[in-house]
Amino acid sequence: MWRPLAIIVVLFALIFAGCQPIPSASGRLQKVGLLVPDTVNDQVWGTKGYKGLLGIQSKFDVDVFYKEGMNSKAAVRQAVEEFQHKGVNLVFGHGSEYAEYFNELADEYPNMHFVCFNGEAKKKNVTSLNFKGNAMGFFGGMVAGHMTKTNKVGVIAAFEWQPEVNGFFEGALYENEKVDVKVRFVQHWDDVDAALKVFDEMIAEGVDVVYPAGDGFNVPVIEKAKEHGLYAIGYVSDQADLGRLTVLTSTVQHVDRLYELVAGQFQRGKLKSGNLYFDFEDGVVTLGKFSPLVDEPFRKKIEQYIERYKKTGKLPNE
Repeated sequence: MWRPLAIIVVLFALIFAGCQPIPSASGRLQKVGLLVPDTVNDQVWGTKGYKGLLGIQSKFDVDVFYKEGMNSKAAVRQAVEEFQHKGVNLVFGHGSEYAEYFNELADEYPNMHFVCFNGEAKKKNVTSLNFKGNAMGFFGGMVAGHMTKTNKVGVIAAFEWQPEVNGFFEGALYENEKVDVKVRFVQHWDDVDAALKVFDEMIAEGVDVVYPAGDGFNVPVIEKAKEHGLYAIGYVSDQADLGRLTVLTSTVQHVDRLYELVAGQFQRGKLKSGNLYFDFEDGVVTLGKFSPLVDEPFRKKIEQYIERYKKTGKLPNE
């Protein structure tokens, strides 16, 4: 008498299980998840990731999910498990810290593809996206070298490994051989107090153009530059709206465009694992709007240099 009931229960269980979404790491895009270490409302890095997620939702007509405050291994593991149950098969981790987490989780979730930034992808279903920052730094440096009145410009960066820092240094010197480029590192993307302290020191040394190459502190540094009547080069976003008489231009990383590009590659079964690199020629790195203070002949010159770089991969000093 109990056996038929048991069979019915098993059948219902199988039917129910069959109704659950089963993610696939290949083939069509099903659902997409985004993990951010802090918030999507920071108006810089996190916001760009969120806009990219919404772009994927609109372009590919898929459900998307995001989780904020994902800054520990335990939090990421729980979020990925939730995404698995929702049927997510493409997960973006919006930062370099996610490379470590994703490499550890990848084998447990073979039907999901994991994407991070500026990390080392080691598994077949993990991809690391990297912006080639040297060229954008070079062209930003050219603008700084051209516009400085004191022949002293400064870079306030987070870490030594950022390629845009050396690019800025070389670009400033290419445009203005008399320029003194001061470079400082604060060892954190978000250390506003340290960045502002360094900027105070640079102001005392006569720096009149600053490049705050850290997405957590660039806005406060630009606001201080505005207070002192100094110039700045924006970072990550086009920051002209912070003051067009202050922000000469910006080195823009179009994370939102890159997310859509990557989702399209995944949709077509063309997304490669490992470390991928993107630059001006991919349409995901650009200079932002120029300040009206930047003269037209120089703008045209730098635009020509950028077009040449897109075609040849060669910077003006090469």
